[in-house]
Amino acid sequence: MLILLPPSEGKAALGDGPALDLSRLAFGSLNASREAVLDALATLCEGPEAQAVLGLSPGLLGEIGRNLDLRTAPTLTAAELYTGVLYDNLGLASLPPEAAARAARSLLIFSGLWGVLRITDRVPPYRLSMGVRLPPLGGLAAYWRRSITPALDSCAGLVVDLRSSAYAAAWRPAGRAVAVRVLKDGKVVSHMAKATRGVIARSLLVGNVDPQTPEELAKVLDDLGHTVALGPAPAGRRSWTADVMV
Repeated sequence: MLILLPPSEGKAALGDGPALDLSRLAFGSLNASREAVLDALATLCEGPEAQAVLGLSPGLLGEIGRNLDLRTAPTLTAAELYTGVLYDNLGLASLPPEAAARAARSLLIFSGLWGVLRITDRVPPYRLSMGVRLPPLGGLAAYWRRSITPALDSCAGLVVDLRSSAYAAAWRPAGRAVAVRVLKDGKVVSHMAKATRGVIARSLLVGNVDPQTPEELAKVLDDLGHTVALGPAPAGRRSWTADVMV
């Protein structure tokens, strides 16, 4: 089982580890693309258009300087880097040892800058969302899809997709996949969805489960205390939607 996560806008302010070393990141086949995005982001941040392209408010202009230091700044693990609502509820630091080992194997974090990370990968704090159109590369979801697809399509097992739509566009699993939506009173919710997805990811890791089919996943989530409605796969596709009610 793979569990796909988005990153978070909230990030730790500082790292305390060695400078970035792309050769140590998972999915080395993405490194040429990572180099291109790093170079394009640095060029953008040296010019006057960075604030507009990155969608930064006046209070976040310091992120531009941070992006200029990515190759030399201290790093920290992805598990430590992301601090938003989903990650608060996932609680990686408090996982029991066996669940933490499963997290290292199962969790994949999608990123506008790095493509895909494992939680043990060390990177510096940065600012670049998947929804950005980064000159001259264009929309990052389409850009990353070209290199992520061959890197991940060979992955076996069920994919549990907890990504938001912008990050889901960077890879559409070829095998069995279940996209999890969070509903309240029949409507998709946003902020609550982040918290619930974090809770679901933690439940799957702590529960020591490995569902192989969408039906098994729905039963596992139900057994773990979540109310789930599994939608049928669209004709000719192998992707399902699981609606979790809150």
